[in-house]
Amino acid sequence: MIAILIPLFLLAVIMHEVAHGWVAYRLGDPTAKYAGRLTLNPIPHIDPIGTIFFPAILILSGSPVVFGWAKPVPINFALLRNPKKGILWVSAAGISANLLLALAFSLFLRIGIFPFNSYGWYFLNYGILINLVLAVFNAVPIPPLDGSRIAMSLLPPDLAASYMQLERYGFLIILALLWLGILGRIIWPIVGILAYILGASL
Repeated sequence: MIAILIPLFLLAVIMHEVAHGWVAYRLGDPTAKYAGRLTLNPIPHIDPIGTIFFPAILILSGSPVVFGWAKPVPINFALLRNPKKGILWVSAAGISANLLLALAFSLFLRIGIFPFNSYGWYFLNYGILINLVLAVFNAVPIPPLDGSRIAMSLLPPDLAASYMQLERYGFLIILALLWLGILGRIIWPIVGILAYILGASL
């Protein structure tokens, strides 16, 4: 099963980050392009903690929610032609990339090119689930997750500045919610509904 999960997880987190960088580039910020991050080559994207260690610990511990991250692409929001709107589109790009990947896996699953419970079927099924988990997880409005930046772009400047002060505690908040099981109770019902729509099995 690990042989299925690892390449799917790498694809999901890399596409997530490339989408951020590509949209930022289209909106005026070439930082990710110049840093060589608009590539599907996994090497520039691997974060030893977020891409390898953290997901492995969650998988081995039997956590109901497995997530991680690639090395964040460098983005200079000040270079965006419209920084406030740009933050929204750049942040939403990663979530959208995972949802589109889940949809692509779903289309192949529904075509039925692989028998039920075959290696190929599990590959497509887990491809849907991994991307849905990452999309829903990143949509949670806790800094520095994408959902928080989307929320920040919609708030008045003074409220947005106060809101983003939470970022220094964000990782601790996420870990605490995960440990208490609250994050799982938020994410899994949404993932379950989306998985049902896309024809995947939990």
